[in-house]
Amino acid sequence: MIRTIVVPDKQEMNISLFVPENYIGKEVEVIAFSKKEVVDEQRIQSAKKVTFDALSIDTLGFKFNRDEANER
Repeated sequence: MIRTIVVPDKQEMNISLFVPENYIGKEVEVIAFSKKEVVDEQRIQSAKKVTFDALSIDTLGFKFNRDEANER
């Protein structure tokens, strides 16, 4: 994996990268995004977390009847 961080100083900036020999003939994805975008996206994702509170049921004295459960 190749990962690098650059700070462009002009709009016409060209970036070249060395492709390792073991990448030749393989599909390679190249993406560019602002690091701030990733931080903002992570903040949104963490705000969307859903919690689940389990119900507490008292099963003391409960006896499972398999035949009754399988009746149609």
